[in-house]
This record gives sequence, C-alpha cells and structure tokens, in this order.
Amino acid sequence: MNVLVIPEDFRKDQYMVKPLVERMLAEVGKPNAKVRVCQDPLLGGISEALNWSNINEILDRYPMVQIFLLLVDRDGVSGRRQALDGLETKAANVLDESRVLFGENAWQEIEVWVIAGQRLLKGWNWGDIRSDRDPKENYFDDLVEHRGLAQGPGGGRKTLGREAAAKYTRVRSRCKEDIGALEDRLRQWLEQT
Repeated sequence: MNVLVIPEDFRKDQYMVKPLVERMLAEVGKPNAKVRVCQDPLLGGISEALNWSNINEILDRYPMVQIFLLLVDRDGVSGRRQALDGLETKAANVLDESRVLFGENAWQEIEVWVIAGQRLLKGWNWGDIRSDRDPKENYFDDLVEHRGLAQGPGGGRKTLGREAAAKYTRVRSRCKEDIGALEDRLRQWLEQT
C-alpha cells in the first residue's frame, strides 16, 4: 500500500507527519505501508494546500498511491474542516474506489500532535495547549529550547516527531478530534476496500 502525505509545507512538517502516519497505519493493520511525504510540488502554505487545482495535480501525478492524506494546520479557522470536506468530495469524483483522499486539520497546528506525545513541561496544562491559537510559538518553541533541539533537523521536529510516534497511544488519546478521527476514518475505509 502506498500512502502520500500532503502537508501544507513539507520542509518542516515532513519530520512530524511521516513518523506519526507510519505509526497510525501500523495501528490500523498496515505496518508495511510505504509512506512518502509530497515534496513535488512544494505547497508553500495553506492557500496552496487548499487549492483544488494543486490537489488535483498531485492526485494525477501519483497514480500508484492508494491513500492521500492532506494534513494542514487549523490555525483557529473554524471553516477549515469544511474546506477539507470540499476537497475530499472533489477527489472522490476523480478517484476510483481503490484510491482516497482524506484531509485533516491539526488543532491548532501539527506541532501540537508532537507535543501530545511528550511529557508536558512543568506548569503546562494540556487543555491550555490544545486551545491556544499559537501553540507553536507559545509551547513548541519552548519545548525545543528546553530539550536543546533547535539545531536539529526541522528545528527539533525530527527528534520530537519520532518520539511522538513512539508514544502514539498518548497522541491519539490527547488528540481525539483530529488524529483519532483520521485513524477511525482510515480504519473504516480499509475495512470497506
């Protein structure tokens, strides 16, 4: 099974989404799935990632992929889920039944998924992190600094992404609305195909 993860910008996000998606697929019974992160074309932000023309080009460019996962930040935008639903519907109209696009928005940023897999720093509260409009700046950067990972690949994201994948059960339980929901949808689709 071939899976292509489409982040809004792969340059940093790849270090977080790839290990988490690999672990998610193992959890749904596909431990040997080949997971790649879309690097061509480079989507340079949320507006490009939510552009149907760009997504359609990716669907056409990668005919060997069965599962496309469009993973973006919510960034406090309440209509982000509806935009993803619209892209999923358009994709369903051009893909045959053996291929699918699922979109999911991290609540609020993908970095929160990585924080979810960590032991929280003293004084941190998970509810505060989850509801913060800018958790990357207000929590993730502090975690990276605390751990001395700023000079690592992806500004610490590679190390923290792997650690979060190793604690995937914690990530899923803390992020039910996004990671948990995506896992459930994947499992259901796999059972039906």
